[in-house]
Amino acid sequence: MEDFKFKPFIEMREEDYQLIGFKSGLEVHQQLLTERKLFCRCPAGRYSEVYNAEILRHMRPTLSELGEYDGTALMEFKTKKEIIYRINRDTVCTYEMDDTPPFEINDDALDIALEISMLYGSNLIDEVHIARKQYLDGSIPTGFQRTAIVSLDGRIPYRDGFVDVIQVSIEEDSCREVSDIGHRRTYITDRLGMPLIETVTAPAMKTPQQVAEVAEIIRKIARSTGHVRTGIGAARQDVNVSVTGGTRIEIKGVPRIPNIPLLTYNEAMRQWNLLKIMHELHKRGVTPETFSTATIDVTKLLRKTRFQPVQNSVASGMKVMAVLLKGFKGLLRHQTQTDTFFSREFSDRVRVVACITTLPNIIHSDSPSETLASSEWQAVKKQINASEDDTVVIVWGEEQDAVAGAREIVLRGLEATKGVPSETRQALRDGTNGFERILPGPDRMYPDTDLPPKKITPERVSRIKSTLPEPVWVRKERYQKLGVPADLTDPLTISPYAGLFDKAVTETGISPVFAAVVLIQYPKRLKRQRVPLDELNADIFERVFRLVAQNRIKKGGVYYLLRSLLKKGGQPEDHLRPLSDAMEIDTVIADCSKYLSGMVFRNTEDKINVLTGFAMRLLNGRAEGSVVKAAVTKFTGEV
Repeated sequence: MEDFKFKPFIEMREEDYQLIGFKSGLEVHQQLLTERKLFCRCPAGRYSEVYNAEILRHMRPTLSELGEYDGTALMEFKTKKEIIYRINRDTVCTYEMDDTPPFEINDDALDIALEISMLYGSNLIDEVHIARKQYLDGSIPTGFQRTAIVSLDGRIPYRDGFVDVIQVSIEEDSCREVSDIGHRRTYITDRLGMPLIETVTAPAMKTPQQVAEVAEIIRKIARSTGHVRTGIGAARQDVNVSVTGGTRIEIKGVPRIPNIPLLTYNEAMRQWNLLKIMHELHKRGVTPETFSTATIDVTKLLRKTRFQPVQNSVASGMKVMAVLLKGFKGLLRHQTQTDTFFSREFSDRVRVVACITTLPNIIHSDSPSETLASSEWQAVKKQINASEDDTVVIVWGEEQDAVAGAREIVLRGLEATKGVPSETRQALRDGTNGFERILPGPDRMYPDTDLPPKKITPERVSRIKSTLPEPVWVRKERYQKLGVPADLTDPLTISPYAGLFDKAVTETGISPVFAAVVLIQYPKRLKRQRVPLDELNADIFERVFRLVAQNRIKKGGVYYLLRSLLKKGGQPEDHLRPLSDAMEIDTVIADCSKYLSGMVFRNTEDKINVLTGFAMRLLNGRAEGSVVKAAVTKFTGEV
């Protein structure tokens, strides 16, 4: 362990990750495209910041079936948060507030969950049993989420082998957090109760890049059905990471797959460095059995300090507490993640559990930056009986919060002697992660007695299987054989128009490359030019392809026809006008040339290309691009 030193992210190689025993798995949450929520009949997918009422709640833990409390629930209870819910009457009913019983599970959502499970090759559950999963962070007003396993033991192809899919669950989504300041956390409830599935993989990925690649495959499988939501927040990844000697750490709610490699790299680095800190403490004789600490009130001692945060707190009547960590000298300066030090492990605990959110919320005697005066540190150390081998951490705030903060510093110090604590951590924008809560255990799950089991009949399985889409990896291979360019194969495999592509190629004889360009590139190009796409659908594409097959419009004019159609409305046929003769092309070119006045071109070719574009737009696809360009070239040479 002492020999390996983490390199910068871009320099790490596969063999480096092998040396540290990097291991990672995924829990991918994907919202399902249904009209209604999972256990009530409120509409799904309506997002709005508007609310008609606010509800205040305090959360408390409940005993599991075995008469035990979940550690995460107890930690959340310690924060003593007030939870505010902003309610919109159009998207939330009394079910979400736990004032009325649930409806039976949404059958459309269950069908989609079974469909995606089949694409994994998973074994479907014969009978779906609903369970309750405790959430005391307030993200669900009832304090629990209804969830159910729908399949087990699937797998997805990856590189030269497979990645096992341990299970697929169906569950209801949580609230969106608006703010979290001090002891008050605020949520908006518009997405609450929307159906989603959770795909859990085995910890089979051995490098950060592999984690992102597998997440991308899972995303494509879900998207290929056309039955899942897309856009910001529709899919979220929880990434589990460990290294040799460490433990499973869950990085919660990673919103974008490209963020995964840097996040998992930093978590591996953090665990490796926490293990090094543990070994260093053991060398110094600081073990879980010998760990020693002390806590004292130093408010009066620091009443005249010039360090502004503490000075302001004392002036406001707040408490200042000092915590002694014996044998920790210099360790809080030890780097754990990129540009992040061990001291943040303590600061995060104080922020989350004691709710002291104004930063800095702690200072320590090893800090190289200016905090307290040297004489003040000496006075504090003398008061708490600190030696040269010790570290002193100071925390301040309201009396209850300062005492709670000091308690968390002690607990985190003790955990340092044991290695890597089991935690759920939040993804931060800079690629590092921060403490969110203790990692939940099985004690937070218990059966739901409000809902009966749901039998999965053979007839239901057969019906879903009869319309099962082609696996994305099979689609991709087929598109490649048809000559579709590499940059179009991936988006086409998950496009809602994939079926239309096959129909256009097989029934109308349209070129596969042209069909792919129209279906994938043209909408992006139209969007960049701010052309509204609301009316663009499979029927329009199909009718345009038919016009091309009938030679009523040239391929080069399809884009311009779509542009005109989406701007002016009507039907594709309404935007066709027969081309009278070659003279019309010349007339249109001459008319377009007036648009060039005042333009400066570097060469004749640029001028020809611009004029051809103008002419093609006016001709609206009634002539081939090559013919128009030839006419423009001739016109330009004669002018």
